[in-house]
Amino acid sequence: MKLHGLGTRPDTAASASPVSGAMIPSEAGNAAPSSARRARRAAALGAATLVALGALTACAPADPAPPTASPGTEAPKADKPATPTPTAEPHAFDRGAQSIDDPASLWVVSNKARPLNPIDWAPGDLVATNGVENEFAQPLREPAARAVEALIGGAKEAGHSVWIISAYRDYATQVALYDGYVNRDGAAAADRYSARPGHSEHQTGLVVDLDDHGSCYLDGCFGDTPAGSWLAENAADYGFIVRYPEGKEQVTGFMPEPWHFRYVGPDLALEMRDQGVTTLEEFFGLPAAPDYS
Repeated sequence: MKLHGLGTRPDTAASASPVSGAMIPSEAGNAAPSSARRARRAAALGAATLVALGALTACAPADPAPPTASPGTEAPKADKPATPTPTAEPHAFDRGAQSIDDPASLWVVSNKARPLNPIDWAPGDLVATNGVENEFAQPLREPAARAVEALIGGAKEAGHSVWIISAYRDYATQVALYDGYVNRDGAAAADRYSARPGHSEHQTGLVVDLDDHGSCYLDGCFGDTPAGSWLAENAADYGFIVRYPEGKEQVTGFMPEPWHFRYVGPDLALEMRDQGVTTLEEFFGLPAAPDYS
């Protein structure tokens, strides 16, 4: 077949099939498209492709923008860990705040192994009690006198009639008393219930023997009476302890005396009650004193 040059119209209108290579009629019955026409068609197809791609791009969802805080609103901050509250140190009672050797101290410890020094010591601040029954009008050291007045007043408010049946006894009085017990019952028996001169707590002026006008006068049954029970439970609030408790005979050296109240001051009395310690010997770490040394 004879081919014509560019720009000339052929005698027959036929073109080659791009698939089989056979000659087929053109759409317009004209000769095969020129290079220019092919270029324009290619350009048109390219433009159409770009338009389609642009449309697809415009329809695609945009990436979400990061959240921004609204004007005037602070971004949330991470909570700071709470500062731990310091733990309070346990209360430490100062056992050395007062002397246990000085006879003038409220904490002096007198027993069969620890006589007063000097042995005939006498307090210089003895006063009478006021507003309470006192069988023999015996004085007390001033802090003990004021405290026992309050203690008896508290017992009265609770419905108990309490009075003083013994208080301060000086050295000479204790000599006469102890010698009388020895003459009556013998030294071994007297040592169980009466202190030798110079070893008696009554000589300190800090001790009272109490009673309720009942049948347990200076008797162990006083501890089982309503008045005796109330006094034992509440004495510490007024600064007193039961000096010779039941079950501690081998520590204190004396039989139980639920009527015998020793003034030591509220600080020590309450500390002993809180700790469950019932004797001065055990509280201060002193040796037991079952016998005279």
